[in-house]
Amino acid sequence: MAAEVMPDFAPGWRDRDPNETSPEPTEVNEPAANPSRPPPRLEMAGITKRYPAVVANDQVSLTVAPGQIHAVLGENGAGKSTLMKIIYGSVKPDAGRMLWNGQPVTIRNPQEARALGIAMVFQHFSLFDTLTVAENVWLGLDKSLPLAEVNRQITETAAAYGLDVDPTRPVHTLSVGEMQRVEIIRALLTHPQLLILDEPTSVLTPQAVERLFVVLRQLAAQGCSVLYISHKLHEIRALCEACTVLRGGRVSGTCDPRQESNASLSRLMIGAEPPQLQHRPAQVGAPVLKVQALSLERESPFGTDLYGVTLQVRAGEVVGIAGVSGNGQRELLYALSGEDTRAEPAMVQVAGQDAGRLGPGQRRALGLHFVPEERLGRGAVPSLGLAHNLMLTRGEAVGRGGWIRIRTLRQQARDIIERFNVRAGGPDAAARSLSGGNLQKFIVGREIDARPRLLVVSQPTWGVDVGAAAQIRAEILALRDAGCAVLVVSEELDELFELSDRLHVIAKGRLSPSLVRSEATVERIGEWMSGLWDHEPAEATPEAARVEA
Repeated sequence: MAAEVMPDFAPGWRDRDPNETSPEPTEVNEPAANPSRPPPRLEMAGITKRYPAVVANDQVSLTVAPGQIHAVLGENGAGKSTLMKIIYGSVKPDAGRMLWNGQPVTIRNPQEARALGIAMVFQHFSLFDTLTVAENVWLGLDKSLPLAEVNRQITETAAAYGLDVDPTRPVHTLSVGEMQRVEIIRALLTHPQLLILDEPTSVLTPQAVERLFVVLRQLAAQGCSVLYISHKLHEIRALCEACTVLRGGRVSGTCDPRQESNASLSRLMIGAEPPQLQHRPAQVGAPVLKVQALSLERESPFGTDLYGVTLQVRAGEVVGIAGVSGNGQRELLYALSGEDTRAEPAMVQVAGQDAGRLGPGQRRALGLHFVPEERLGRGAVPSLGLAHNLMLTRGEAVGRGGWIRIRTLRQQARDIIERFNVRAGGPDAAARSLSGGNLQKFIVGREIDARPRLLVVSQPTWGVDVGAAAQIRAEILALRDAGCAVLVVSEELDELFELSDRLHVIAKGRLSPSLVRSEATVERIGEWMSGLWDHEPAEATPEAARVEA
């Protein structure tokens, strides 16, 4: 049998010009079997995948050992997700070969991948909204198992790994973070030999991330290999023992991330270090958003009631809201965006106008623009091109009588694509054709480009690479410095600490007092996520109290 001998990972990284043509893989005689050293769990050589507008993977080679936690790193559009989908059988490569446990294999669909022992958690979730959590999980398991047994296994796995999920809830009632937990649990219940995780911690709290890392290390110790995609460089350095870096669809280097810094990984990934944020002192003006004693009963039996939520955001400041997913963020965002109009008119005020009963279009007329956490389906229509997706929230290209000026619309989309470095096949590219990070850049860019008076944004840098995250955060701060009021809801504390002038925490539908950034710590915010702010003395945040007053 002939097989390609792949290089072992060694300390430090080996870089090459991403524009250099990769040599064709050569076949050599396989050395005599070494019983003390099992074959690699997965070997890929010369993997190529072409689309009409782009070569997603170009002669990519990858080797993953049994029990190895192996990172795949690259900027948005580098080809990471396409490569993972090829492994999982949901995308067919145009060229190249793959060995599984030393044997040549062709994986034609996800069913065959699961039969081999490959499980994948997608960045864009593959869940049926109308089914319950247990029913969604059951679809990927042995159908001879009764649903009651699946419920029991989900409950036990969720408790063991700290991934709180109710198996009886319909998926459409879950937040993005809760859907992420369902995907992870579904993968764990298949007892995989190779677990592929695409941005698994993008909407998990720091505590949940630590618990997930414990789980992954346990799986690796039992022989399960892990392919881990993340843009959080500190996670890769803490968790992974090997790393393959993609740039422009090609392998640009390999390394042991434990011996690298964030700066060196950034250089390997994007060719430079991301610029440092310039966070100037806030020059606050009049309140643009006021929420006063907002109480709403949940519309879904699995939602969260809001209790007396009070906050304000002034012109020229960024206010952040932290919290564990499912604690009322969705209900609050719906009430602010105009998707829920049950509040009394004065409970929500935008630019001095009572807006509690106004719809999204009326609130946009007052200067409010909104970035939802769900990209596909709410932030963008999957089948529409980027230019036409602009019309969800923008009307500059609509002329007299409602006629659409297509040329203007396309140019507007081109400007956003260029400004935010969105990798797409032009202004007519369908939203679903973009990688998650590139679609996020376009949606955030669409709303920032509108020059809002008030921007409400949920998970602004979910799933984007370090360079794009730095750009989005810089744009938000520039908007704030230009006098915009910005409210950021995020489960990523590092992001909130970078952006926010003041912070709140939401827990069980209640909002904490305001806390100025200089007084916020990870430990304190973590305690407040459990609703423990009532136990602190009232004088703990005097400056924030003055701002709120």
